[in-house]
Amino acid sequence: MRAPSDWEQRVAWTRSEVAVTAPALLDVGALGKGRLVDLVLSTLSHVPGDLVVDAGGDIRVRGAGVRIGLEHPYDPQKAIGVVGVRDGALCASAVNRRAWGSGLHHVLDARTGVPVQTWAATWALAPDAMTADAVATALFFPGGPEIAADWGVHWVRMSTDGRVQRSPGGPAELFLSGKTGPSAPN
Repeated sequence: MRAPSDWEQRVAWTRSEVAVTAPALLDVGALGKGRLVDLVLSTLSHVPGDLVVDAGGDIRVRGAGVRIGLEHPYDPQKAIGVVGVRDGALCASAVNRRAWGSGLHHVLDARTGVPVQTWAATWALAPDAMTADAVATALFFPGGPEIAADWGVHWVRMSTDGRVQRSPGGPAELFLSGKTGPSAPN
C-alpha cells in the first residue's frame, strides 16, 4: 500500500502524540515497533512485579525470566530453538510475516528494491526492544553480525536453505542439529 500524496496534510505528530484527519493505517515498521514496546513498558513502570510486553515478535521483559521459542519461518507450529529473556528484549523478523506473495516480504534490499533472499528469519536479544528490533533487521544484510557485535547484541539467524548462525556465546538453545555454524551464507 502506498502512502497518499497528501499524507503530510493528513498526519501530524509531536514527541508524544500522532493525530490523523481521516481513518488511516499507520505502519510503525523498521525499529518503530521496538521503540513502541519500550514506550509501553516505560508507561507501565508504576506497575509492580514482573511484566512482559509482547507486540507480535517484539518482546520486552521486566523481572523474572521467560523462555521464548524461536518460531520456524516455514512452519509456525515449530521452533528452531528457545532463548531465555530476563530484564531485556527479544525481537524477531521473518519472511513469513508481513508477506504479500510468494517471495515477497517486508525486508527489501535498498539497492535493488527486491526482498532479500538469503535469510529467512532473524532474532536479536538486547537490553531494549528498539535496539533488538534494529539489529533483527540488520541481520538480513551483510554486516549485520558486525553491527550486532558493535552494539553488544546476541543474535540468531536462519538462512532460506535452513542453515543457522548465532552470535559467539549467545544464550539461545538451538534444536537444529547439524545445520548450525558460520558456514551459512552472508
